[in-house]
Amino acid sequence: MRKTLGTMMVAAAVVLLTATFGFAEYATAGAANFPYFQLGCLIIGGLLLVAMKRKYNKMYTTEAVGAFALYTILMALFTNPVIDVIKNIVT
Repeated sequence: MRKTLGTMMVAAAVVLLTATFGFAEYATAGAANFPYFQLGCLIIGGLLLVAMKRKYNKMYTTEAVGAFALYTILMALFTNPVIDVIKNIVT
């Protein structure tokens, strides 16, 4: 029961972080410039992380959620709107 609860919590965090990424990118870039490739990579990474959490008993829930949060930030950094903002700040 404890293993299933931890896996469900990781899955919920993955869904919430992916939805937040999708909403933020849609709000900044619009529908024409939406980064579908990054969204797909985020979904696949989340599925892999949930599968790893389910398979390995010693993986903590907080570790999995933290790793996916960092992965989401990394994916968001390499989208066009964020790169444009960084270019504007630097120049």
